[in-house]
Amino acid sequence: MTVSALAALPPRDCPFCPRLAAYREVHQRLHPDWFNAPVPPFGDEQAELLIVGLAPGLKGANRTGRPFTGDYAGGLLYDTLSKFGLADGVYDARPDDGLALRRVRITNAVRCVPPQNKPETGEIATCRRFLAAEFAAMPRLRAILALGAIAHQSVLMALGLRRGLFPFAHGQVHALPSGLVLVDSYHCSRLNTNTRRLSVAMFESVFATIAQRLAAPERAPRPACGERAGPASAAG
Repeated sequence: MTVSALAALPPRDCPFCPRLAAYREVHQRLHPDWFNAPVPPFGDEQAELLIVGLAPGLKGANRTGRPFTGDYAGGLLYDTLSKFGLADGVYDARPDDGLALRRVRITNAVRCVPPQNKPETGEIATCRRFLAAEFAAMPRLRAILALGAIAHQSVLMALGLRRGLFPFAHGQVHALPSGLVLVDSYHCSRLNTNTRRLSVAMFESVFATIAQRLAAPERAPRPACGERAGPASAAG
């Protein structure tokens, strides 16, 4: 791991967000066999695509120590990655299942599990330093997939961009000034799929667009700002 990649990792006993640190400590006592620490990214720092979620789930990544591992969202995400040739192996909801990512790295806007899965504004801002360091540690990064409006906003702010210029909408493709492409999707949570805000077909449509981007030559012309990947919806 490079020095820049290490800078993207908060310490295991990270104290920066007192509420989250206290919540971790509660579960360290209740579940000493769980990971119960800031969850590190999963995947190679040489990846071309970075997927940014919201935060670890209590019984998912906070328990297993790998993003999107151990809960419903992980099943949908990793199945979709496999379908598009971005993962090898079989996802078995545990960090030692042998699953390997191809050209993809996965992280969260907030690295520690928040109560009720709802990080506060100050916590999102505090953790943004690690997201910015994540971008800097990925020299081949070409595209970012934001899962949900909070992840979308945190990506833009970590890149020093005005949120109003790049509004969130499911399926939206944003050409950023740096040459990166930011793609938006509703989060692949059980809530969003149960309420039909997000369907498997909608999620796969986003990945089809990303796969086309990654298959294109690296110096291919970028889309105009506001280009969409299929029908777009504006809720987060």
